[in-house]
Amino acid sequence: MSAFDDDTRVWPGDRPGRYTGTVHPAWNIGANPNGGYLLALAAQALRQATPNQPDALSITVHYLRPGLAGQPCEIDTQVLRSGRTLSTVRATLVQDGSARMELLAAMGDLGAAGSQPPPVIALPRPVLPPPEACPGRSASAQGVGLPILNRLDIRLHPDQAVPGAAGEARVSGWIRFADGRAPDALGCLLMADAFPPAVFGLLGMVGWVPTIELTVHLRGRPAPGWLMGAFWAQDLRDGRVIEDGALWDADGQLVAQARQLALVRSPDGGAKAPG
Repeated sequence: MSAFDDDTRVWPGDRPGRYTGTVHPAWNIGANPNGGYLLALAAQALRQATPNQPDALSITVHYLRPGLAGQPCEIDTQVLRSGRTLSTVRATLVQDGSARMELLAAMGDLGAAGSQPPPVIALPRPVLPPPEACPGRSASAQGVGLPILNRLDIRLHPDQAVPGAAGEARVSGWIRFADGRAPDALGCLLMADAFPPAVFGLLGMVGWVPTIELTVHLRGRPAPGWLMGAFWAQDLRDGRVIEDGALWDADGQLVAQARQLALVRSPDGGAKAPG
């Protein structure tokens, strides 16, 4: 059993639709749990609420306040609509009596890896050096502690690995579980929010960039191996940035797209602007 499976495990709670789990500190960015990890943890509850439709074809989460690392959580789910191929589910993740996240998801079944027909329109994946030629994501380069790097192996394009070196708000590279676990649809929810923020390539050492809202669309079940990721931002103002991104599997198939609204802060917690 992978650490990811252990750390996203949930159990039925004290009433129908309620699940319990623990937010593990191993997935932290600084002192706060990574938003993609929290999303995957909550999605485990959604999967149990719709067992025949285990994949979040579309999932949107609003982060109301930071999660509490090392603390238990409750996830309350409500099936809003149950259909033959698609169900809509709402969920709230609660810790210490306060809602931390609100989610809305369209749950379905992606089918087996490689089972879908070729896309009519495809987002082209970037051209990257192989993983062994890409340096690992660095806590010192981002200016914040990254316990999550004990769980994930993240390699960055050599031209984008140094703070501000890219000269644009773009980051790309490779990602996989550090313990060798194969990627899956649930893992894609995590990995869509596990790279350095795109503004790292433009602003340099930006520290923690907390997400306000994140939407992930799962497009296919990934093949085993590394996932390739690319993330970019074209809108930054008033300390808020909109970032887009995508993940491709080892066969070159697009498996996830994401967009988020996030706050851009300097390592000391203040707002950060270009220049």
